Amino acid sequence: MTLAALGLYGIVSYSVAQRTREIGVRMALGEVPSGIFRMVVLQGLTVTAIGLIIGVLTAAVATRLMSSFLYGIGAADPFSYGVGCALLVVASSVACFIPAYRATRIEPVQALRYE
Repeated sequence: MTLAALGLYGIVSYSVAQRTREIGVRMALGEVPSGIFRMVVLQGLTVTAIGLIIGVLTAAVATRLMSSFLYGIGAADPFSYGVGCALLVVASSVACFIPAYRATRIEPVQALRYE
């Protein structure tokens, strides 16, 4: 879980750094900080949603193949899948919050001079 959160944090931070000029232009044209925050968080949560879909499908196939090794839990236990997905969404939300907050603090004039 920590590795996934750190990886997503790195991806979103890198994306914000690459889009500094774009964010500065948006803010100079009147975009409110909450709109920038929402844009960055939604970008990170989109990556999370795609990863969850792929992960749940892969886990469903893998648990069917390894069902003889599972003890006390079914191959398609919805509670386990639900808790795992919920924890990952919470961790990814926290990981997206820091770069999104940092993006709202970009000064438009400095961002336009960036690079």
